[in-house]
Amino acid sequence: MRKRSIISAVLAAVVAPVCAGVVALTMTPSAAVADSGPYPAGYETSTGLPNHTIYRPGTLPSEKLPIYVWGNGGCSANGLSQQNFLREIASYGFLVIASGNPNGSGSTTSQMLTQSIDWAVAENSRQGSKYYGRLDTGKIAAGGFSCGGLEAYAVSNDSRITTTTIFSSGLLNDSDDYQLRRLTKPIAYFIGGPSDIAYQNALDDWGKLPAGLPAFMGNLNVGHGGTYGQTNGGEFGRVAVLYLKWRLKGDTTAGANFVGANCGLCNTQWQVQQKNLTLDGGTPSPTPTVSPSPSPSPSPSPTPSNGGPRACSATYSVQDQWAGGFVAAVNVTAAGTAIDGWRVALTLPAGATITSLWNGVNSGTGGTVTVTNQSYNGRLSAGQSTGFGFQANGTGAGATVTCTAG
Repeated sequence: MRKRSIISAVLAAVVAPVCAGVVALTMTPSAAVADSGPYPAGYETSTGLPNHTIYRPGTLPSEKLPIYVWGNGGCSANGLSQQNFLREIASYGFLVIASGNPNGSGSTTSQMLTQSIDWAVAENSRQGSKYYGRLDTGKIAAGGFSCGGLEAYAVSNDSRITTTTIFSSGLLNDSDDYQLRRLTKPIAYFIGGPSDIAYQNALDDWGKLPAGLPAFMGNLNVGHGGTYGQTNGGEFGRVAVLYLKWRLKGDTTAGANFVGANCGLCNTQWQVQQKNLTLDGGTPSPTPTVSPSPSPSPSPSPTPSNGGPRACSATYSVQDQWAGGFVAAVNVTAAGTAIDGWRVALTLPAGATITSLWNGVNSGTGGTVTVTNQSYNGRLSAGQSTGFGFQANGTGAGATVTCTAG
């Protein structure tokens, strides 16, 4: 059950603003304590993106910068609210855009995260911009702390976002769970442990994530305030850099901190949970949960072996059904030999139409839909399983699936 009354009080408490200042298109010197990354960073503002604070390396590196858009704690419009944390991330070669002016006042909205993405994509294409051709617009992450985490949830279905990061936050009402059902890209939670006011809400969200969605949760027992104000953002800053290096730069050494029973954060002060995580198409990691997801209602549909050396099978189950819609999962298993890809023919019940699908690529939305693997889950060893999930309108019972190995 959600703890709306408690967490709302925290999320509504916006940090008292300092006198508003203006920083226009000039880098602000870093604080006395240097960032730990290879590119010393600062912040600036742009007249083309009012009410935002832009963190970037002081000297742009030759490599393209992935983009990270951020919602502040308390939905504060002070873009310096988590300055140490965000500047640390930028120092590792990221363009980080926080909602709100430096030392700004008032509150932010989720639309400001979308504005950040729009601006960055446009600047990357604008001749004469310092960012012209310097940004990796195919690698964009959204994140936020506390109330800012709710803003990140709100924009997580933007097709340009490749991963979402939720810091000390969780949905306030069960009526908002549709935001979980529409998730299609990897998500990570970094929570302040049982003393964090958002802890129960985050666990509730974790238990309701779509089947097959790659997800990580780390709990560090520091409470709701996290470590953002510490030097270089403290421990939250360190793990945020590792996660973004993995998801936005393809750094599998950094990714090893999150994947597998012996991950870098496992057996440390972090309490770790994992779902459907792989490195380079490897075997999915164990999936422990704190609170179980709703029991699936399996409707297995065996698949013929296809008579060849490579074969696969698929099973279908309804994860959640409500008036007018449902969430379902399809599990794909390689037969006696390894496969390099798979294709599932999914025949939906009459009147059902897919509205979103994750961990697969679909052709069509109604009737018989063909779903093929993503780049990261097509190669399976003998007996290994993966899967995809989807949300649809209509009733989920009665669908059938058949699998063909690639």
